[in-house]
Amino acid sequence: MSTQRPRRAAVTGIGVVAPNGLGSDAYWKSVAEGLGVLDLISREGCGHLPLRVAGEVRSFDPASLIEERFLVQTDRFSHFAMAAAALALDDAGLSGDPADPFAVGVVTAAGSGGGEFGQRELQKLWGRGSKFVGPYQSIAWFYAASTGQISIRGGFKGPCGVVASDEAGGLDSLAHAARAVARGTDVMLVGAAEAPLAPYSMVCQLGYPELSTVDDPDRAYRPFTEKACGFVPAEGGALLVVEDEARARGRGVPVRAVVAGHSATFTGASRWAESREGLARAIRGALDEAGCAPEEVDVVFADAMGVPEADRAEALAIADALGAHGTRVPVTAPKTGIGRAHCAAPVLDTVAAVLAMEHDQVPPTPNVSDICHDLDLVTSRARPSELRTALVLSRGLMGSNAALVVRRGDESAR
Repeated sequence: MSTQRPRRAAVTGIGVVAPNGLGSDAYWKSVAEGLGVLDLISREGCGHLPLRVAGEVRSFDPASLIEERFLVQTDRFSHFAMAAAALALDDAGLSGDPADPFAVGVVTAAGSGGGEFGQRELQKLWGRGSKFVGPYQSIAWFYAASTGQISIRGGFKGPCGVVASDEAGGLDSLAHAARAVARGTDVMLVGAAEAPLAPYSMVCQLGYPELSTVDDPDRAYRPFTEKACGFVPAEGGALLVVEDEARARGRGVPVRAVVAGHSATFTGASRWAESREGLARAIRGALDEAGCAPEEVDVVFADAMGVPEADRAEALAIADALGAHGTRVPVTAPKTGIGRAHCAAPVLDTVAAVLAMEHDQVPPTPNVSDICHDLDLVTSRARPSELRTALVLSRGLMGSNAALVVRRGDESAR
């Protein structure tokens, strides 16, 4: 009978490219202070569209971070992903060529793909003719482009994949990475980045009834309130280095957190009342996998759709799964300050959860007050609290539900 300890997936590196900051330090400072950076969309060609407010990444210069040979064949969403991957590897002390390239894998999630690159090439096609369309049109828009380019750039030859999904796919990608580590892969780069603010991408989103068309940045995204009017989209994302915990300790690097449990369900597009049962089942499944009792959850990072029926279903699902503890546990939704970056939204929430546990602070929910649900939603300012276990929730517009449990890492990471 084997006595070998199961391999656990430890977070050792974090890279962030978000509307509120480049790098995990800048991101956490903004999240902890509850700063809202939603603003009127400034992208060319978007002024006439009913979608007026979003979370834009405005201080990002891809040419200063990514080699030209990669820039010409990739979309903005891959630029975000490659930059975040480099930051995560540096944070984990894994910069440079890997000693064993087959020991490092990559998995990303994507919901919108490369709309900006695709629009540019289609404009050339219809405006100037097929001879002016570049060869990279066939790959740059593709959902798997970020995984492919990160692995090529880093020389990683381990298990690679992509979760082409709605928002909850961001948490599913973390589960894929954790299971790859459990099966024997030493290191996984995992996360999501999105760039859904080109005119082509925005028009594709206008069919979502959950989208907010309010043109006041302070009022456009206010979940769990009587004035909830939908969500606003965002661009950006985050990549994490997830590796075997024993390997990380052997390298002498801090274990920032442990990916402890995950579960997912499906209840159908825009069927928000039914998402109550699906999300509750996902929460219970994640807790079971983590060996975590409901009362051990110290903070919940909510999906926070901003649609009254969806918000009610989420509040009830938390109560269903956590029992009486569900009305007492602190709940937060930092994304109300930056927008929902589709598949990247729950990955950014997972980063916030790791950093919250490192700082023993529950970050606030920007622009939200007058809660109309039975939740202990943290608003106004960060709340000091000893945090050892965080629950991250996500639901997608197409009907996916997911829950992720992350446990606190070493004191040395704090």
